Amino acid sequence: MNKNLVILAAMSAAGLVGCGADNAQGPAIPEGTTVTLALLETTDIHANVMSYNYYSLAEDTSLGLERTAALVKAARAENPNNVLLDDGDTIQGTLLGDLQAVTKPIPCSETMAVHKVMNAMKFDGGGFGNHEFNYGLPLLSQITNTDFGIPGVSKPSGTCGAPAFPLVLTNVTGVASGKPIVQPYTLLPRTFSAALPDGNKLDVKLNIGIMSFVPPQILEWDQKNLAGKVAITGVQEAAKQYVPEMRSKGADLVVALSHGGLDPSSYSPKMENGSYHLTSTGIDALLIGHSHLIFPKGKETGAAALDPSFAAFPASARIDAVNGFVNGVPTVMAQSWGRRLGIIKLTLAYTGGKWVVQPAKTTVESRGFKYTDGATNIAADSSVAPLVASEHAATIAYARQPLGVSTDFEMSSYFALAGDVSAIQLVNQAQLAYVKNFIATSTDATIASYKNIPVISCSAPFKAGRNGASDFTDVAPGASTAAPVGLQVRNPGDLYLYSNNNLQAVKIKGSDLKAWLETAAKQFGQIDPAKTSEQDLVPSYGTIYNYDVFYAEDNALTYQIDVTKPAGSRIVNLSYKGKAVADGDDFIVATNDYRAGGGGAVPGIDGSKTIIKSPDANQTVVSNYLSAQGAASGKVTLASNGSARSWSFVKVATAGPVILRSAPGHLALARSSGITAVTAEGGLDASGFAKYTIDLSK
Repeated sequence: MNKNLVILAAMSAAGLVGCGADNAQGPAIPEGTTVTLALLETTDIHANVMSYNYYSLAEDTSLGLERTAALVKAARAENPNNVLLDDGDTIQGTLLGDLQAVTKPIPCSETMAVHKVMNAMKFDGGGFGNHEFNYGLPLLSQITNTDFGIPGVSKPSGTCGAPAFPLVLTNVTGVASGKPIVQPYTLLPRTFSAALPDGNKLDVKLNIGIMSFVPPQILEWDQKNLAGKVAITGVQEAAKQYVPEMRSKGADLVVALSHGGLDPSSYSPKMENGSYHLTSTGIDALLIGHSHLIFPKGKETGAAALDPSFAAFPASARIDAVNGFVNGVPTVMAQSWGRRLGIIKLTLAYTGGKWVVQPAKTTVESRGFKYTDGATNIAADSSVAPLVASEHAATIAYARQPLGVSTDFEMSSYFALAGDVSAIQLVNQAQLAYVKNFIATSTDATIASYKNIPVISCSAPFKAGRNGASDFTDVAPGASTAAPVGLQVRNPGDLYLYSNNNLQAVKIKGSDLKAWLETAAKQFGQIDPAKTSEQDLVPSYGTIYNYDVFYAEDNALTYQIDVTKPAGSRIVNLSYKGKAVADGDDFIVATNDYRAGGGGAVPGIDGSKTIIKSPDANQTVVSNYLSAQGAASGKVTLASNGSARSWSFVKVATAGPVILRSAPGHLALARSSGITAVTAEGGLDASGFAKYTIDLSK
């Protein structure tokens, strides 16, 4: 017999070789051996590295990767077998990200601040979110040190500063190549300590496969960056293609990083929040994001109530938002801005020659900063700040640069859902002025033909509680200690959060306008006037970015919202210049590329009605408008720029209290802004929001 075969036979008899999982293990693993490991998740960091708000120039201990790092250290101490993964929307979202990507793009030799910290935290892997594409493919190629294989998109030569951990992206391919622009998955080989049936310990090798998915809507939201360059596959189709391949290559555990929320409705390859449908593809664990929500419900003392969007799911959907399972698959979402750490603690048993997840011995937690006592935010990891000290200082200096204009009123969004337009009107005025000028000066005959069609504008209060009680726009009036020269570079970003949005205009009919307003009004809960118990006017701020407020010059457009009616039947008394808006009336609406392209699912607004695609970002349009106001008069005023309220509630008396949750301590501001429906400030809820009483009869 061949000498090598003799040796192999002897090794086999001794249990030193095998097939499948045993082949990677060396000595055979006894049946019933178990290993417990923790999958740790961050998601939607949005360049919030420090616990600091660059718009208010103040510390904010409720957010920041420097505090998440402390959560990670604690979780690793509790779970020596662990893997730390990020679910995307990492690089964009604060002035720090904008400075490094747009205002003063970092060179290839440098690493983005958020990636520097993640490298120091020793992340094991990461995925992508939709906002990764906001700054364009060339920059993304550079900062990830990845050649996408896309014609016209070239990475600088040499090795660029980038994440030191593998990145994966499963459902995005190059149009020209038909191939993934980033590796669709990777296997992370790890050695973990396992428990033998007799209680002794054994080091075992596991291959953890990770894959990543982004919403198909990136082709609409970032059309200017992606059109003709990339194609998107539905999350379910992409998973079904690669999960078997990962298993065949030795993946013992398959983890999906899905940058999408939970939508249990019938599957479509174009679903924005298709994570639910990944549970049928053979994955073992699901890490999700994009929605900026907490899943499962926080376990700490005084944890916030379950988000209504989860509570409303039918039992048939099999979504356990208390224990963290979706169709039996352990699932976690760690909110946003580094405010939580997702922890899926899995127990795997070696059964039938492979590792099998034990659901009964698996726990899921979305852990917040107050997890130790329910009252105190965890201290920051002191090793983080020195890593990004220069970038942090540069961002503060950038934020303080003057715009040359001041204001005589406070522009805030604390009561935007009660009618305050002080932080919205100026954005709408800037957008409207831009579109009117674009049409008036256009040499294109088609564009010029629109000059007699009314131009209106819409904008949402992007910072109005979606990310907690500190997440509100608040631009102080006039000069202040923080802003002795009036408005500064940071203020347009406070008024208009998304630097990636470009201004666009759509031509619509009156029927479209009505449907658009009905979509926005879904933000409100349906109020029962006869109910004596407390009712939330706004049950969730999760989709606040879809609450568009419309504006026309001289306040020519007005409408009312009847919150006692079901969603879809709330808009009444819609008029323009005192005349009821007819279904066939023409309007041009100044908005952003996200909304014009279909973002927010407004009926009929899907890109087909777009007539103007501006090269300018909405935030830049606002900044330029403010500068122009400064050059003309030196200031913006409440009378001209912050008090034209286009909408109101239909008056109704209620038997019980109706509340609006907002940041505490601002009752006087509501009254000075003329929001008479806000009558009192109550106590705080578990998330730190004050419960203001709303009198809908006023």
